[in-house]
Amino acid sequence: MNTQQMSSALREPAQSGAIPGVVAAAADASGTIFEAGFGTRDVSSGVPMTPDTVVWIASMTKAVTGSCAMQLVEQGKLSLNDPIATVLPELGRVQVLEGFDAAGKPRLRAARQAITLRQLLTHTAGFAYDLWNAEIARYMEATGTPGIITCQNAALTLPLIADPGERWEYGISIDWVGKAVEAVSGINLDRYMRENLFEPLGMSDTTFRITDEQRKRLAKIHSRASEGIVATDTELPQDPEFHMGGGGLYSTVGDYLKFTQMILHAGRFNGVQVLRPETVAMMSSNAMGNLVCNPMRSAVPWATNDVEFLAGMKWGLSFLINPDMMATGRSAGSLAWAGLANSYYWIDPARKVTGVFATQLLPFFDAQAVAAFQDFESAVYAAL
Repeated sequence: MNTQQMSSALREPAQSGAIPGVVAAAADASGTIFEAGFGTRDVSSGVPMTPDTVVWIASMTKAVTGSCAMQLVEQGKLSLNDPIATVLPELGRVQVLEGFDAAGKPRLRAARQAITLRQLLTHTAGFAYDLWNAEIARYMEATGTPGIITCQNAALTLPLIADPGERWEYGISIDWVGKAVEAVSGINLDRYMRENLFEPLGMSDTTFRITDEQRKRLAKIHSRASEGIVATDTELPQDPEFHMGGGGLYSTVGDYLKFTQMILHAGRFNGVQVLRPETVAMMSSNAMGNLVCNPMRSAVPWATNDVEFLAGMKWGLSFLINPDMMATGRSAGSLAWAGLANSYYWIDPARKVTGVFATQLLPFFDAQAVAAFQDFESAVYAAL
């Protein structure tokens, strides 16, 4: 297979300085077909980005947490459609934010429906992130609620911005899914993932806690500032109050590719079946009914740009699903999502191909990072 076009799609933006550095990998039905790094993992030192560079995958964690939950659904320990308050009683008491009074105090009311695991997995429970919801940002400021990346339990004490099942809104739902996994398994999320996904799949570089050895390969998270791209010291707490199922994992693209290949192969990889084929099929299908994904309007410009979706985008049980074929060649019905520092992946069951792309750059949905990802994806399809 000719991988030259894939390399060019990544090398050129990294060498030109459009993005700090990038690492990507892809696989077809037979296994890995590409894995390489270009540019630098730290613009201040010039250390090169290599295939084994460790990156913060942020919200690419969500599909992993969702897979853990679906293992427990298979075992009858979690239910998709029963009130999740039977497992997490505090979610039976969550209120809906209706606005603020003249003094700036939040106005809250009881939710009209019970939250379910299905709604948490599809982002239709009513939770939001402050990054894309100014009302939640205002609530957090008014109440002193910490941000989610502090990994403090208090960060989860947010109200809903809509009644459960009413609309799609991207937020902290999958962090609550991680709490549900812990509640019914009796172990913390880190250990559950390690024993039930990472070790069986051979994902030795995916973790909440960065090891001393991994730190030698860790990429800096960069920021696109007025003076250009600068390295930051941004890092998630290494001794968190809770493991952030919505965005806490560090990994390598090769390691995460093992996870996406497991989904591509109907729950089987590395000689082990970690999810049933029918479970993966369910996860890969529209699970939000007539609702669609709404545009994500930035409320925190240093962290994220606006995110537009193609018309009719759906959500499965922790995956974004495109209803139509995309310009890159991605088939209709493929699965995808991303991480805040401009990491992206897709899984195409029809063409039997999957790819993972990561730079470490804020704000999210950076135009030049997205262009590089799309060029890489197009090159993968051109080589099939």
